[in-house]
Amino acid sequence: MDFSTYFPVWNKLTPVQQNTISTSAVFRTIAQGTVITGDGTDCTGLLLLKSGQLRAYILSEEGREITIYRLFEWDICLFSASCILKSSQFEIMIEAEKDTELWVIPAEIYKALMEESLPVSNYTNEIMAARFSEVMWLIEQILWKSLDRRLAAFLLDEAVLEESSTLKITHEMIANHLGTAREVITRMLRYFQNEGIVKLRRGEIEIINTAGLRTISG
Repeated sequence: MDFSTYFPVWNKLTPVQQNTISTSAVFRTIAQGTVITGDGTDCTGLLLLKSGQLRAYILSEEGREITIYRLFEWDICLFSASCILKSSQFEIMIEAEKDTELWVIPAEIYKALMEESLPVSNYTNEIMAARFSEVMWLIEQILWKSLDRRLAAFLLDEAVLEESSTLKITHEMIANHLGTAREVITRMLRYFQNEGIVKLRRGEIEIINTAGLRTISG
């Protein structure tokens, strides 16, 4: 399938607009672990995913990470082109969690399209609203949910994403997702292991009691 299949409002564009965006979009393959930054000075362009998985996260001054949302096939990432977003004064990092195929839409092309196409403008606003809701949900989790519940929910979500009860993920990676220290995650996972909920191996976590995780996650 080509670009037109993946761009959600393609059929609402004029032939001229379709030609402009399709000829300007650049197809790229991003290797797992590649980090893309999107701040006010680095305007990479919008990312439209064909396959793979990206993670959007913020980085504290102390170097601590916390995942704010993830992007999958068909998703579009605006924050890699934050120069088109008015009053954007924050930096969101984008990392490829898996080998990813995507199109990069030049920021200036998309910005011009937003200004002349109501469907594109409305679609962009819908994306922004969805991302805002995800960030608000994250804040609610951090403020009102204990870390053991957040960790249990994270492991359950990962099992669904990977379609496996054995997760190839390190304690450091989990800490980065949840915005805490690796040592804290290690202690919590050891507690889960002592309770017969998970089994720990180097670079792996095997879920052996899904019902127990669901109980903890609430």
